[in-house]
This record gives sequence, C-alpha cells and structure tokens, in this order.
Amino acid sequence: MSLSRRQLFGLSGGVVAGVALGACGVALTAPGGSTGAVLPSEVPLPKPFTTDLPPLATARTRPLRGGGRKGTLTTRRRGTEILPGRTTEIAGYDGTFPGPLLEATKGEPLHLTLRNELDHPVVNHLHGGVTPPRDDGYPTDLVGPGTSRVYRYPLRQRAATLWYHDHTMDLTGPNVYAGLAGGFVLRDPAEEDLGLPRQERELTLVLTDRSFGEDAQLLYPMTEHGIERRYHGGLLGDCMLVNGAPWPRTDVDAARYRVRVLNACNARRLELALDPGGEIVQVGTDQGLLTRPHRRRSLTLAPAERADVVIDFSAYRVGQQVTLVNRLGDGDMGLVMRFDVARRGKDDSRVPERLSVIDPIDPSRVVRTRDFHLALGKPMPSGHGSHSGGDRSLPMWSINGQPYRPGHDLFTAELGTVERWRITTDVHHPVHAHLVHFQVEQDGAPAWKDTVDVGPASRAEVLVPIEGYRGRYVMHCHNLEHEDRMMMADWSVV
Repeated sequence: MSLSRRQLFGLSGGVVAGVALGACGVALTAPGGSTGAVLPSEVPLPKPFTTDLPPLATARTRPLRGGGRKGTLTTRRRGTEILPGRTTEIAGYDGTFPGPLLEATKGEPLHLTLRNELDHPVVNHLHGGVTPPRDDGYPTDLVGPGTSRVYRYPLRQRAATLWYHDHTMDLTGPNVYAGLAGGFVLRDPAEEDLGLPRQERELTLVLTDRSFGEDAQLLYPMTEHGIERRYHGGLLGDCMLVNGAPWPRTDVDAARYRVRVLNACNARRLELALDPGGEIVQVGTDQGLLTRPHRRRSLTLAPAERADVVIDFSAYRVGQQVTLVNRLGDGDMGLVMRFDVARRGKDDSRVPERLSVIDPIDPSRVVRTRDFHLALGKPMPSGHGSHSGGDRSLPMWSINGQPYRPGHDLFTAELGTVERWRITTDVHHPVHAHLVHFQVEQDGAPAWKDTVDVGPASRAEVLVPIEGYRGRYVMHCHNLEHEDRMMMADWSVV
C-alpha cells in the first residue's frame, strides 16, 4: 500500500514540516556521540525544572476468557499541553503523549485491539516481545484508517521493561515522533520476593527529544521526497521530554526508588548520571534482571535501549535537589529532569546481591556465525525504491551493502539452534532484531538484551538463541531515520 506524505503531514495536523536549513550534505555525527543533526525549535522553550513530572496514563485491561487479559488502544489526533500554556497536536495511542503504560504478567497472554482513527495506516510492534510473525508488526502489515486488528502477545518470556511503537514502512520515524510509542512493563510475581522498591516508589520514565515550531507544533523536517537531506543521519530535538513534559521535576522520599528508563528518542544517545554525584545501581537491561546489581556512576542508553535501576535518595539530605543529567548533551540538552528530596520515608526495600539466574550459553552450541555490516551505502537503484518514495540521490543506509527489500530474506535460521552474530558499523547504530534476544557479557556476567549499541567503526559479538516461532521477521538499526532509509533486512526462522 502506498502511503501519502501529504496525507500524513498536511494541514490536517500532527507533525508539521520543518524549514530547510540549506545543508547540501548529510549530517552524520553530532556533539556527544549521537548520529544526526539538531533541529532548532522556533518557539521559546521553558526553563528546566519548571514543570512537574506527569504520571503515565495506564491502559485498562480486562480478563480474557481462558486466561490472560485483553485491552484496546486507539490511535488518534489530539491537542495536548506539552509546552506550558501552549497546545500541541499529537498523533498518539488514546491521544496521549507518550502512549499509555501497558502492564502485563509473564505467561499470561495479552490480546491488544488496535483501532486506527488516524488518516493514515499504522503498524504496532511490541519491542522485545517474543511474538508470532502475524502479530509482530512487520512493516507492511498495515492497519488502515478506520479499521482495527487484534495483536496477540503470548508473553512467555522473562519479565522486563518492554515498549510498543509504530513500525510502518518508511514512516516509523515521523510516526513515533508524533506520539506513537509507549512503555510496557512485563511483571513476574516471583520478583516481589527480591524486595526491590515497588508501588509508589517505582517510576517508569519515557525519554524523548523533540523540536517545536513557532506555533508549538512538533517539527519533523519532511519533504515530498522524504526527510530533508541534513537529517538523513538522524533527527535530534532540542527539548528533552520525560513522560511528555519538558525537563520536569518531581518530589521523592529519602528512600530507594526503582526507576525503569526507556530511551525512546529517534536518534539521540544518552549518558545518564546524577548531579551532585551518586550511584546508579543497575538491576536490569532490555530483557529483564541481571544476575547481580552493578553500581555505576553513569549509564549509556542508545535509542530503544532500556535500563532498570535503583536510586537511593536517602544518600542525600532532605531539601536537596538531585539532577538527572545527560553527559552527551550540550546546554539544556545536558539536563533530563530533577528529583527534589522532599521528606524522610520509611523504607523496607533492598537490593539483593543475587537478582536472577542466567545460564551462559556454551559457545560449542553455535551452529552458524554470521557477519553483518551496517553502513551508509549507495543511492537507491532504479526499480528498487522505498515503499513510499524518497530522494533517490541520497545514499541509502544498508545492511551488508543491501537496502531493505520487503519479502526478500537476507538469511534464514533454524528454530532451536544458537548462532553467533558479529556486527560492524561505520557510525553509531543501535541494532535490534525482532523475535530473538541477544546474550551479551556485561560486567563479567551474562545478560540479555534485544538492542545493542555498536559504536563507530567497531564490532559487537552476540550469541543468539533462535527461539520462539517460525516465520519472517526483521532486523534493523533503531536510529529511526536510518531504519526508514532502508537500514533493515528480512530474515526467516524455519
């Protein structure tokens, strides 16, 4: 199905086109280790820490006959207040920015009905989910305007901080930017015995960067031929949003908090730290708990990566202000949010030295080693266009020298086997594969992830159990501007 750029970005609202900056080249690198270029806002932005951290809306679910839960999300346009005193039109799930937080329990299926009230097609993907191909969110498996479909998520996997977002062919970047993304917490009742902070002392933070036009609308630099050339390497906003609020602040007790952090930026990498200093105790990654806690002074997250951390605010005095900073950002983009230690509080939580069991994969089980090179390739050849058109003079982002071709597998893998994937790059690429999870070594112990941040001209090596379901899936870069410009590949499980 051909998608109309004018339909998506026209006067009906949503994201509006940004002005051309006159750059004739592609901006690949930006200060701080991100790939892409900053799009300046045209409206005065609020001073940091003058807005309160809003709670995430929570999606309602109901019991499902035979076990599990069911719920409904509706994609729609809605005016909402992001910048204080101004109205911004977003295209989001249930009209919220970000989307409502979905919560589910390990082993209990969730049937999620997606109703599309937008004027363009959408696709939903449960990022990090082990999902049959029909429900995984293949980029051309479209839910058209005025229609709905049910996504069935088995959730037979480790408890973890997942997320869901649009995955429409060529338009994932602008759709996510407009608001089609939300957090998803998959819980395991067995974790309650660990004693980690919970209930009112558990926070989920969805971090996004956005830019705003003079009318306070979201800026996305789209033309009739695709994203403007300057932002071909990635779009970086100049306003940091946490749960949809610019540089917010919140009161906390002088106690431990469990904080689930999602980098939902299109292209911006983050190195998070506390000011005036302090430990960030990491207890989990993209795919659930670590074997033991790791104490850090900072934590780096590429787009789509998540971290589950504990921050002990009893290490600060009541009345102290603790800022979450981004060491990879300049100016106000070096700030994220502020915690104000408001009161003492009883705290019976703990961080145990043993969190979970992860059996390391025996390398002798590997049946195949694959090499993937992610890099800027050549302009799109004739007859091999993007799904919705684009600037053919621009080089395409590629995997192993090939731009994305829907329906053409780059490789096939056998269910029940283990593979080794070696990934090399030209610039930063956060690499994500649907269905499977990567076993990596983190601080000398095995850990599970679904997105790996591969640095410029470097190599990452991961072990990949081919588990779950047979069928066709995709792997891609999670810099969304790279993904939309063909840095994706089909692969199938047989």
